[in-house]
Amino acid sequence: MTSESWDTRIHRAEELARKSETTREILTFYAKLLKSQKEVDEFLSSRRGWLPSGSLAEDLSVVRECFPVVLRTVEANGPGPLAEEARILMTLDNSAVDDLLLEYWRNPSDAQFFAKAFLQPYARWLAESGGRPFDRNLESNERRCPFCRGMPQVSFLKIREPTSESGNRSLVCGTCTNNWSFRRVACVYCDEERPTKLGYFHTPEYDHMRIEACDTCKHYIKGVDLTKLGFAVPLVDELAAAALDVWAHEHGYTKIELNLVGL
Repeated sequence: MTSESWDTRIHRAEELARKSETTREILTFYAKLLKSQKEVDEFLSSRRGWLPSGSLAEDLSVVRECFPVVLRTVEANGPGPLAEEARILMTLDNSAVDDLLLEYWRNPSDAQFFAKAFLQPYARWLAESGGRPFDRNLESNERRCPFCRGMPQVSFLKIREPTSESGNRSLVCGTCTNNWSFRRVACVYCDEERPTKLGYFHTPEYDHMRIEACDTCKHYIKGVDLTKLGFAVPLVDELAAAALDVWAHEHGYTKIELNLVGL
C-alpha cells in the first residue's frame, strides 16, 4: 500500500517536462500542483494533537484551512478555465467549500478536479497515520482500492521476487494514491479474463508505457512497466504519455479514471 514521496513525483515531473516539448506545459503545471499538494500534506501532518478521524465531515474544520494553497497554485499556473474556476472558488464561504469536498468524497467523479487534487494529500495522510475512511459508502471489490475504495488511476508492473521472470501487477488509487496488487491478466473495470478480449498497445516513443484495453466493456487503463524503466513514477509517467490517451479515445475506449489534467 506504499506510494512514492511527493519529492519523487515532483522531480520526475520536472525532469519529463524538460525532455518533452509536447507535454512540457502540462507537466510543468503538474509539478507545481504536486508542490501545493505536498504543502497540504505537510500542513496536515504537522498539526500538533490532531490526526484525521476518518470522517471528512469531522475533519473539515482543519482540512479546509489549506484549500487556498491549491487554489492559488492553480490560479497562478493552471490553464485558463481552471484558473478562472479557482478564482471563483476563492470567493466561496466555508459551507460551500465543505459541500464541494464532501460531494466528491462521498460520490467521487474524476471530473471534480479541485476536490480530487486537494483531497489526495488528506487521504494519503489518513492512510499513513493509521486511520480508515469510514464515511465513503462505495462499492468494495478487488478492482477498487482496499483502503478508500477509490478507482485505479494507473497500473504498473514491478518484480517483487528476485526469482520472478516477469513483473507483478499493481494498481494505483486515484484518490489516496496508494497501490495494491492485482491479477496480471484481467480487466480492471469489468474483470474480463479472456485473453482474446484484452488488448495491449504501445508505441516505441513510450516503450515502458502501454494501453491496457478491454473489448468487453471498452474501458482502458494505462500501464507502466517498471521492469523496463525502474525509475519511472507511475502517476507522473502516465500523465506524460498523453498521446496514448488520444489513441485510445480514437479507437473507442473510455478511461477508467481521468488523471488530474483531465486525460
